[in-house]
Amino acid sequence: MEIVYWTIVIALMVIAFIGLIYPIIPSVLFLLAAFILYGVFFSFAPFGWLFWTIQGLFVLLLFGADYITNLIGVKKYGGTKAGIWGSTIGLLVGPFIIPIFGILIGPFLGAVAGEWIVHKKDFKSTLKVGLGSVIGFISSVFTKGIIQLVMIVYFFLVI
Repeated sequence: MEIVYWTIVIALMVIAFIGLIYPIIPSVLFLLAAFILYGVFFSFAPFGWLFWTIQGLFVLLLFGADYITNLIGVKKYGGTKAGIWGSTIGLLVGPFIIPIFGILIGPFLGAVAGEWIVHKKDFKSTLKVGLGSVIGFISSVFTKGIIQLVMIVYFFLVI
């Protein structure tokens, strides 16, 4: 039965990494579920207040990294809140409309549309904002991937 338990825990961790590419999957919840299920299946004994505090800080860091990298990417290339919202909507919708490539095309088109519709910016400026949103997204995936990896490594060090 132990193999089944480990399979579930590790599958949840893998799903958390899939959530980096498909943002509709709440990565952090799958990681926390893996930690909690480990406690349920085996023991909560290794998880003291220090473990939960550190993991909680990493969760806050994950949310912050997601927001800040997108914000910096769009703002650096001249975007506004309209570009940020468009990018976010495109990020959620893109993968469903255009499988595989939608994860990059969605935020790009969303940011471009947001800036063009709301602020009537010229096409060249909106393209720069779209590029910024893609750079922000890729930076976010990389940053969150590292944070999640650190969370998992810490988990295995504790147990």
